[in-house]
Amino acid sequence: MSTAVLDLPQGSLELLDTDVAQTLLAAAIPARVAFTATDGTPRIVPTWFRWAGSEVVMPTFIAAPHVSGPSRRIAALRARPDVAVSIDTEQTPSQALLLRGQVDITEVDGIDPDFADAAHHYLGAEGADDYLGMADQPGTRMARIALRPTWVGLLDFDGGRLPDIMSGR
Repeated sequence: MSTAVLDLPQGSLELLDTDVAQTLLAAAIPARVAFTATDGTPRIVPTWFRWAGSEVVMPTFIAAPHVSGPSRRIAALRARPDVAVSIDTEQTPSQALLLRGQVDITEVDGIDPDFADAAHHYLGAEGADDYLGMADQPGTRMARIALRPTWVGLLDFDGGRLPDIMSGR
């Protein structure tokens, strides 16, 4: 990792433009979204995501043939839209992109286009076509959950970008 990247402070939106961040944003790994539930307790939910150039989009179903009951996550996010998101590798040495901000939720009739793109990214063409064909039925509704990060952190244990407590910064 270049010295210039190492000089960018945690919190800088410029970290989104780094090679490590761009690699993680393009990866077929789930994002982990932390939020506060309506009962005031913390939650972490893994979810498919798609980087849409300036926002992380994490669509989810509100109603569909395979969905039973309303989404408690949507109600919680509407009540408290502040979230933290981690997109991180499982191998060692690890890399993690950490995002914070408030989500914006838009309801969509049918399959959200970002969800369809994510399905192809995660499942491949054939798997996505089968899954989307099953889910895209009359009455299907989705919520497009979008995060425009206001704070960005980056950890790269191989590239020398460590948590502040470990790096002496």
